Amino acid sequence: MNREEMKYNVRKRWVFFGLPFTFTIYHIGEDLLTIDTGFFKLEQNDCYMYKITDAKLTRTLMERVFGLGTITCYTGDTTDKVIEIKHIKDSEVIKDYIIKASEAARIRRRTVNMQNITADGLDPDELDIIND
Repeated sequence: MNREEMKYNVRKRWVFFGLPFTFTIYHIGEDLLTIDTGFFKLEQNDCYMYKITDAKLTRTLMERVFGLGTITCYTGDTTDKVIEIKHIKDSEVIKDYIIKASEAARIRRRTVNMQNITADGLDPDELDIIND
């Protein structure tokens, strides 16, 4: 996915005055979340949207004063189970987009996210649903 196809390109900001003087840029698209960090040593971290299972928005008092927020994404990614998108503008809109885009990506990939519900100690013959 090209940078032009990205839905949101946002920069991490200082909490104080919300100034964008950091070297972290978040690229959020339909299929991919990319985090570019660093000045001397550049690092790029990617996470496919279908791996994002939940997102949480946190806004401290200082973030609210300057119109910022922090989004925490819980993923099934092997490198990062939790991804934080820190101190960004329009955080509520972006969080809603991440939730909708991740669900759409799971539907497109036909990925089913299921919980592991076990019945330890039960005999399958005792369950009427299985026998019918």
